[in-house]
Amino acid sequence: MTMVWVVYDIADNTRRKNVARICLDKGLYRVQKSVFLGTLNANERDSMALECEEVIDPDVDSVYVFPMDDESFKKVKLLGQAFDKELVSDEVLTKFF
Repeated sequence: MTMVWVVYDIADNTRRKNVARICLDKGLYRVQKSVFLGTLNANERDSMALECEEVIDPDVDSVYVFPMDDESFKKVKLLGQAFDKELVSDEVLTKFF
């Protein structure tokens, strides 16, 4: 499993909602309105990318999928109204279940 950031800029409300739903269905945590974060394996990442590709208009929309290793994630600086890093780590999630 790898930490994954999904960041998008989508012009149409319906397409935007569809991409957000794909992210949520994959178990990603919404960090900001158009930013999601969570852990996915390579197959889940590829599947999500394909689903998003089917939804967006590539002429006007963009979806970025950024894998991030654990060491880099630990170095993320949270400023202002930041998300709770513990909510998106496997360690804490497994404690809830």
